[in-house]
Amino acid sequence: MVPRIECLAEKKLLGFRMNMSLSNYKIAELWKNFASCRSSIPNQVGSDLYSLAIYPADYFSAFNPTREFERWALVEVSRAGIDLLHGLEFFEFTGGLYAIFTYKGPSSDNSIFTYIYTSWLPNSDYELDDRPHVEVLGPGYKNNHPDSEEDIWIPIRPRTR
Repeated sequence: MVPRIECLAEKKLLGFRMNMSLSNYKIAELWKNFASCRSSIPNQVGSDLYSLAIYPADYFSAFNPTREFERWALVEVSRAGIDLLHGLEFFEFTGGLYAIFTYKGPSSDNSIFTYIYTSWLPNSDYELDDRPHVEVLGPGYKNNHPDSEEDIWIPIRPRTR
């Protein structure tokens, strides 16, 4: 699988966040909380949902499944000056260089991430950058269905040799 390499623009996002680890993965709870108020969010841009993760700087080099990271459930909005309802928070996605993988399959199959981090990335001209990791759940997303489709954005920078 070959990704598209793109310099993505900044986005204004609005949603919920939770700290979690892979061993205590509370993604269903996060999205359930978000779904309960999504329809009341004004000024939404498009219908895509954004699942965003912020990992500590050395998360992948010192991997531990119990180590926590920050996970967000978000939508894009046209402006940041919206009255915050239901505990929602803003996230300014600053953009930058990303490897974009279009993944088709159930969300429970993590083999795409194994491929990205252990095969594609080490053999590419890029290294992981310390910026948010994003999954864009667009019109083809069907949760855990085998025909589900999503884009996975991996933050990269040219490899320094």
